[in-house]
Amino acid sequence: MFGIPLPWLIIGLSIAFFGTYRSGYHFGWSDRDAEMQIVIAKKNEESRATEKTMTEKLADQETQLRKAQDEIVKKQSAMHELARTGRLRLPTPSCVQAPTDAPTPAGNIQPSDPPQTESERSLISALIDIAADGDKAITKLNSCIEAYNQVRDLINGKQ
Repeated sequence: MFGIPLPWLIIGLSIAFFGTYRSGYHFGWSDRDAEMQIVIAKKNEESRATEKTMTEKLADQETQLRKAQDEIVKKQSAMHELARTGRLRLPTPSCVQAPTDAPTPAGNIQPSDPPQTESERSLISALIDIAADGDKAITKLNSCIEAYNQVRDLINGKQ
């Protein structure tokens, strides 16, 4: 008679062991999930702080870029004004080659500036525009490089 309860005892023990393992496995995953949520929350806070710092640095860089571009526009408009008034001219040869046996003219030795032609004014204006566009592009590129380096240093932790 003692032989019959033995299978029931083995089945009961195996169910108890399986239930214990299953509940431990389940609670272990729940604890792990809770720990992971805490770690993820900390990482998210660090990420938001880094993102805020990067945003501030990029905003500062953009402000500097706008100031530099405004200065270029002011310089360009000043150069255009000089060109319109005739105070900015294209360089011409300063010394005219004359034969050595020619007599030196008497009177005013300084050559008078001939009036600017419309083509010369438009050429000066085009050169000013080209130079200003180049200055703007260089300033923008340098600003982009500096912003990239700041963000890279921030992400790599070299700050």
